[in-house]
Amino acid sequence: MINLLQQIKHRRLALKLKQNDMLMRVGISRQQYQRLEAKGNPRLDTLELIAKGLNSDVMLIPKEKLNAVLAVLESGGNNASFPHKQPDHSDEQKKLSDDPWKGLLEDGDENDNRN
Repeated sequence: MINLLQQIKHRRLALKLKQNDMLMRVGISRQQYQRLEAKGNPRLDTLELIAKGLNSDVMLIPKEKLNAVLAVLESGGNNASFPHKQPDHSDEQKKLSDDPWKGLLEDGDENDNRN
């Protein structure tokens, strides 16, 4: 898996943006953005600002759910079932297109209705 700074650069390039474009999108000069992309250690608020400028979100994903999230992202939401679901409950499984994020942040006790 690529590190966060590489992901930021790949996202910017995927959007066909130049480092200069970040000034208009998030208020960071080319020099500041170039430094951050090369070796930066951005503060959380800066990281959230950059993510917003790249039409993205910052998200904390529990390690035990990472494979499920990656499967959703790789499938593009193409009617695949979550790999962590039990096959004996196939009639209860939803397709990813119906609810791609269902259960990803649960602790495992599906009957616990705490807010």
